[in-house]
Amino acid sequence: MKMNTIAAIATAMSSSGIGIVRISGEESFQIIDRIFKGKGKRVKRLSDEKSHTIHYGFIYDGEELIDEVLVLLMRGPGSYTGEDTVEIDCHGGVLVTKKILETVLKYGARPAEPGEFTKRAFLSGRIDLTQAEAVIDVINAKNQYALKSSVSQLDGAVSKRVRALRERDDYISYCLYRIGT
Repeated sequence: MKMNTIAAIATAMSSSGIGIVRISGEESFQIIDRIFKGKGKRVKRLSDEKSHTIHYGFIYDGEELIDEVLVLLMRGPGSYTGEDTVEIDCHGGVLVTKKILETVLKYGARPAEPGEFTKRAFLSGRIDLTQAEAVIDVINAKNQYALKSSVSQLDGAVSKRVRALRERDDYISYCLYRIGT
């Protein structure tokens, strides 16, 4: 199933030191190639760079300089969504973060729906349903116990327990079959 490229602001919309715009999908690297320039305004094709690398430069909309950034490249399937993913770390002002997202959308992505990055991680098999549910629990945790429980679930504790129970039930069923019960 072909999925289009999505983008969203991945940090809180407030004045802060850093803002992150995330892009995921088949066109992620083509989009960043259209808007990123390395230091000295030299064009640097990030699509030619290795996965899991960080690159310093600037985001442009045509000739308009928007911000100084770091860009993280993650090729699928080794990303959170299992797809090619780009994260743009920019200055955290509300206006600049929104302007970078608008530029990414202008150059080919569409706005992500709430939870869509996690949905894609689930659909690609990177996480199972209990881990997908744990993501929102981590975000909404109100105390240390809730956070610890959610992180454990995100790490696969529930999935591992369910798998063990299934294997045990399969073994019991096999034994009962073998003895003719």
